[in-house]
Amino acid sequence: MSKNDDKIEGRLHGEQFEPEQPDNMLLRLVYMLIIAVMISLAQTVLGVATIIQFVIMLVNNQQPNERLTDFGTDLGIWVAKAARYQTAASNVKPWPWTELD
Repeated sequence: MSKNDDKIEGRLHGEQFEPEQPDNMLLRLVYMLIIAVMISLAQTVLGVATIIQFVIMLVNNQQPNERLTDFGTDLGIWVAKAARYQTAASNVKPWPWTELD
């Protein structure tokens, strides 16, 4: 594994502080609905970023924009953390309720 892969792996599965008490089910439902909307928005942002990156690569001799690749990685990690909360694999809510890493 490369250094970058180790960093991403740590962000996905690194130390996360589970809340002492889980949210009650009604509150969890509210969070899940809000996060579902945020995931939908993230998919739209990812689609736009994909098109922009493709255009950049067309005009830049197949070289991607590094800031955009980093943004895509961050977005993917956020979606993974959100999915873990949505499926109850974790009680840790994603950003904006916790640090973005």
